[in-house]
Amino acid sequence: MESGCVGTGRLPTPEGSCAPRSTTFQRLGAKSWGGRAASELRATGPPGALADVAGARALTPQEHEVAHLAAAGLTNRQIGERLFLSHRTVGSHLHRVFPKLGIATRAALRDALDALTLSPPADQRV
Repeated sequence: MESGCVGTGRLPTPEGSCAPRSTTFQRLGAKSWGGRAASELRATGPPGALADVAGARALTPQEHEVAHLAAAGLTNRQIGERLFLSHRTVGSHLHRVFPKLGIATRAALRDALDALTLSPPADQRV
């Protein structure tokens, strides 16, 4: 059986096993399922694309998306509903994000995420 993605009950893999399903759902007109598959593709994207200020550790795409929604003021339950995650999983992501960004409170998320976008990619640092 193919690993990962919407409708399989298994976790998606970074190799992109959701890509064929995403396009198939879109082609068949199942837009909501295609959107979920596309979201899972983004969530399994390669870590390292989003470097933190110190450059020591990187946020995963899923952690980055959860952090942005939390910084926008959404509760863990609201974030979970939007990303099809439990509120406990959202809390777990934020628990891992805070030390990576060097912050201790949700209120500091927006500034820390702004600093991420201002720092150069890890491969371009001097």
